Amino acid sequence: MDFQVDEIPAVSASAAGEIAWEPSAERVEGARITEFIDWLQDTGRLEATSYQSLWEWSVSSAEEFWASLKDYFGVQMSGTGPVLSTREMPFAEWFPGRWLNYVDTVLSHTSSSRPAIIDDSEPGGPGPRTISWTELGRQVSALSNWLRDRGVGEGDCVVGYLPNIAETVIAFLATASVGATWSCCGQDYQPEAVVDRLGQLEPVVLVTADGYRFGGREVDRLATLPALQAAIPTLREVLVVDRLHAGRSVPAGTTPWAEAVTGGGLAMTPAHVPFDHPLWVLFSSGTTGKPKGFVHGHGGVMLEHLKALALHLDLGSSDTYLWYTSPSWMVWNSLVSGLLVGATIVCYDGSPSYPSDDALWALAARHEVTVLGTSPAYLQACARTGRSPGADHDLRRLRTLGATGSVVPPELHSWVADHVGRDVPLASVTGGTDVASGFAGFVPILPVRAGEITAPYLGVALESWDEDGRSLRDTVGELVVTLPLPSMPTRFWDDADGARYREAYFETYPGVWRHGDWITITGRNTVVVHGRSDSTLNRNGIRMGTADIYRVVEELPEVAEALVIGAEQGNGEYWMPLFVVLSDRADLDEGLRERIVGRIREAVSSRVVPDDIVAVRGIPHTRTGKKLEVPVKRILQGGDAAAVAEARSVDDPSLLEDFVDYAATRAATSRSKRA
Repeated sequence: MDFQVDEIPAVSASAAGEIAWEPSAERVEGARITEFIDWLQDTGRLEATSYQSLWEWSVSSAEEFWASLKDYFGVQMSGTGPVLSTREMPFAEWFPGRWLNYVDTVLSHTSSSRPAIIDDSEPGGPGPRTISWTELGRQVSALSNWLRDRGVGEGDCVVGYLPNIAETVIAFLATASVGATWSCCGQDYQPEAVVDRLGQLEPVVLVTADGYRFGGREVDRLATLPALQAAIPTLREVLVVDRLHAGRSVPAGTTPWAEAVTGGGLAMTPAHVPFDHPLWVLFSSGTTGKPKGFVHGHGGVMLEHLKALALHLDLGSSDTYLWYTSPSWMVWNSLVSGLLVGATIVCYDGSPSYPSDDALWALAARHEVTVLGTSPAYLQACARTGRSPGADHDLRRLRTLGATGSVVPPELHSWVADHVGRDVPLASVTGGTDVASGFAGFVPILPVRAGEITAPYLGVALESWDEDGRSLRDTVGELVVTLPLPSMPTRFWDDADGARYREAYFETYPGVWRHGDWITITGRNTVVVHGRSDSTLNRNGIRMGTADIYRVVEELPEVAEALVIGAEQGNGEYWMPLFVVLSDRADLDEGLRERIVGRIREAVSSRVVPDDIVAVRGIPHTRTGKKLEVPVKRILQGGDAAAVAEARSVDDPSLLEDFVDYAATRAATSRSKRA
């Protein structure tokens, strides 16, 4: 097909809305999405002349679009039935009567001569390991047989407490292959947070590692195992991956990982399950209580990830794919799905900034990564320290740099062009754990504009609405999706009547998904994200609920109550202050500050240590006792107190003025420093 393209600009753009990168004619011609459009034309399905016309068709003719993806990618399904039984949300039913298994598509690439997985870690770790497609298939088959021998199958849950290592991928694939359901927490989560999530599932098997590495430290997790077993009494088996101490004996009553994957046994055939059969459970951040479990189906995830990775990220069987992530975050699930398109994926156990702040770039260079993903915060940190990764490392193979987890400021596009590569686009994506994918992101045949996301994803009926449900252009509104997506949750865990699911996404606009982000859709159909319209913390791309922090901070005798806020700033930075109401005769001295930080680091995660700790006279609540997190966040971002909260709904409206005064003082101090 024929697209009009311009040359890559000689000077990178940094002003919002200006073109920061534009694909060459060669890149457009070679893109997988171009091949898809040509295939649609050749098979008589659609005469698309642009991405915009393709997107419009993908939402106006959703059934035809998703059926075409199944055929284009050769997804094998048995049975018969319609593509979509009803468009009504929630609980639209996709491909009823069809059977398949996610693992079938992964293992269709076992004839590839390239590696399936590269496993690497910080210095002092096991060092790089390469797992071939043949070996991946053998280990998945062996572990599947091990699970089946112990009666694990459909209706059971297998869970992981693991770092981002090859064994985590293998455990997930083996679980899915027998029709059981997978869920996982990274080992930076403390046991209490793990039980809050995985304990809900009443799992029968736990796969854990003896520990992980981060920032030059080895964190031993075997000592936490008895507490996990006691708190999750449904566990019948525990597998232990030897990560830190080769050859150490595993605790009594557990099985070494190596024993479970030794040998082959009978060749494994993945169990065919209904299209929407539970593949995994991902968890919300737990902002207002127990984390919600999102149940996603085999078929919906597979079609969505094939689309997002192959057509939008332009990922294929010749690529090496690394996105820095943790198994607690849905980006890990997307990383694993690189195997669906035959790519080599890189699993990394460690910090992106150790032993130096450019460790992630060194990792990408070492493994000749072609598609690299990270957080805007990491890119900003590299920019602030004067790093020039393109000059310091051999990144000639790097084709695309992805970023998600927070808003990408316009200036980062300029830094990437100047210091990573002028022909490397900064591909910003916005999405959610709830749908296990993106709503809008990179399109390899369209230009990238600074501070904007290129376009809504194919099949995503994305709109920005005002409070009355009117569609907006060039004006900030709520991110909504007006048509179902296959990867929307089939249900929430432990929500038999669907009441919690409806309340979470469909209460504001009945029958329409409201996501909780503020966005602007521009006249050219690009998307600008302004941050969360709820109170989820999102530090360095890791989403975390405020409840986890309150639980540990408010245990301290000196702290009567706490309020933590994650506020996106106008310069693209993310500021996370913790406000505390002190008990009688307590002082916020250096000792108390250290104890607060220590409790958060020890009992929640070192990734959510606050930027500031501030003593206040009180925390404002609704009349029903809920902390006013979102209104306080808006005030700290410069909002008017009267506009962000109805005074009649606040237990003590005068407390809001304290936060107004604090925000004004902080802003004045910042201006003074700049002057």
